[in-house]
Amino acid sequence: MRGIEINILYINHYAGSIYHGMEYRPYYLSREWVKSGHNVTIFASNLSHIRQKNIDIPRNKNYTQENIDGIEYVWFKTSNYQENGIKRVINIASFINKVWNLHEEFTLKSKPDIVIASSTYPFDTLVAKEIARKYNAKFVYEVHDLWPLTPIEVGGMSKWHPFIMAMQWAENYGYRNADKVVSLLPKADQYMREHGMSADKFVYISNGVAVDDWLNNSQSLDASIYNKITQIKNGGKFILGYAGGMGESNALTCLLQAMKQLSDKPIALVLAGDGALRNELEQYAKSNNLNNIYFVGSILKLQIPSFLKMCDGLYIGWNKLPIYRFGICPNKLFDYMLSCKPIIHSVNAGNDLVKESNCGLSIDAENVNQIADAITKLSQTPQNELDNLAKNGFEFVQKHHDYKHLASRFLTECI
Repeated sequence: MRGIEINILYINHYAGSIYHGMEYRPYYLSREWVKSGHNVTIFASNLSHIRQKNIDIPRNKNYTQENIDGIEYVWFKTSNYQENGIKRVINIASFINKVWNLHEEFTLKSKPDIVIASSTYPFDTLVAKEIARKYNAKFVYEVHDLWPLTPIEVGGMSKWHPFIMAMQWAENYGYRNADKVVSLLPKADQYMREHGMSADKFVYISNGVAVDDWLNNSQSLDASIYNKITQIKNGGKFILGYAGGMGESNALTCLLQAMKQLSDKPIALVLAGDGALRNELEQYAKSNNLNNIYFVGSILKLQIPSFLKMCDGLYIGWNKLPIYRFGICPNKLFDYMLSCKPIIHSVNAGNDLVKESNCGLSIDAENVNQIADAITKLSQTPQNELDNLAKNGFEFVQKHHDYKHLASRFLTECI
């Protein structure tokens, strides 16, 4: 889309940046659009439960502005919340209200050609459509997770709960009224058609990774972690690595149970990260005398490449949940592929990028025996075969999941 200057308004309640923490997708796409000569404004909340650094706004102001790598961020001041519940609902309402009441202060100066509604919840579809209508702009509904289906199927909420019913109405509104529906989930089109989307609106634009950043901006590990992994490696053990969150969705209990079966083999598991289940997982390893498992704690984002490259193989796992029938698109997997290491993928989903790229071993989700067998098999695979698997993943992610390509295709499909 070079040569045609486009004004893009990106509405994402939880948008972050590499300087603030998750979520990163709006930042990476917008940065590429700016590099291509377009103008991007991001409307985001000053508060987010997934952001490492939130934004302080003076009491007498409703927002603050910040230019980040050429992207114009407008941080709207919203009400405080800690977790799911009524305070989060109020926080959502305060953001939508601020966007609607204050958007003209920014859109009149730079009339948008495309308006993207991209918050996890679907309520921003209403304001995005109205802003797009006002300026005769294209309205794009970007769907990360299927809400309210996710809280229904995963969270156990009733489809008749008033909040769920309101979200369902807003989601259907987005599908019916959007010019294009961008989905991060490759198999979600049938569900979306059942809720009012015309088939020709569907566009699959996966998550991705900034390849140049990843390859060129890595930082060294802290000396204590580097020395610990080096000590394990010098002991002749095959090192299986994991980097990421330690919550329910990561299915790490199954991985530790598999490692219990391998306690007499020259295999070590090193986990980098933190989360709600970390203490429980560490206690499991301790109570079962699993001396082949090492927790090194959280590491900085730019240290992840250095950590992954010290491992011999990498693991990613999922719970067995029906919601994954629409597909998955984990950022962690792209980091793994770029590290040029073979991957064990424990999954049951509508897609499987490890199998598609032939960069490792795919096995059933939550199957402890299969996980143990896969770890053993990978540890016994000749190095040249491991290198071939790793190369496949490395080439696959650069070809299909670099944000340079994803950002260009996004505009090509939606303008």
